[in-house]
Amino acid sequence: MRMSMINIEDKIEEMFRAGLQFGYSRSSRHPKMKEFISGIKNNIEIFDLNKTHKKIEEAKEFLKSLGKERKAILILGTKDEVKELVESSAKEIEAFYVNKRWIGGTFTNFKEIKKRIDHLNDLIAKKESGELDKYTKKEQMQIEKKVAKLKNFFSGVQKLEKIPSAMLVLDTKEEKIAIDEAKQIPVPVIGLMNSDCNPNGVDYIIPANDNALSSIKYIMKELVGAYKEGLSEPVVSAPEAEKEKEVEKT
Repeated sequence: MRMSMINIEDKIEEMFRAGLQFGYSRSSRHPKMKEFISGIKNNIEIFDLNKTHKKIEEAKEFLKSLGKERKAILILGTKDEVKELVESSAKEIEAFYVNKRWIGGTFTNFKEIKKRIDHLNDLIAKKESGELDKYTKKEQMQIEKKVAKLKNFFSGVQKLEKIPSAMLVLDTKEEKIAIDEAKQIPVPVIGLMNSDCNPNGVDYIIPANDNALSSIKYIMKELVGAYKEGLSEPVVSAPEAEKEKEVEKT
């Protein structure tokens, strides 16, 4: 994904128009985010978009490689304003997603979570086959409520068979519990974070405005597009991918 200076300038302009440059006030800045700040305007810190661009490109390269190797990713974002975007983005690339509430133990106690997912799928299968018709109406209503509750938690991970190869997080401060779990496994994390976030535990940092929907949409389009680009290429096994990386270095 090497780009000419002209293309980079165009990208910076696009990022500027989308509002990626706006952080929070200096008083709320996390000390470890200082290196990504270029200045301050009207008491609002401004991200250095050249550095943001570089970080986005690094994340894109990683996501492209995952797509090329057909490795599963999970997209996480539970703030009201991003729920719809998280779901649509995940469905675009057949990724898993969580946009309601992160269930503690999803990574660290995956076997137990998988049992609950399997139970949901079993109930759905029984309903579709008519197997639940033998129950009373009251019992069927109780089962329906249970299915609805489980779907609310697990609709985006119903087909999840194992812990995904990476997690893309919108607002790392909001999703700290999930990131802490990912760190324990470990699962690589790509994280969109504003100036008040702690970058610890995030492998691919994207320092940018995580508040404005225009900014989030721009970043998601770039990242999802990179994964999709990887999917469009011939399947590459992990050993072959490593060989390609070595060739690129030489």
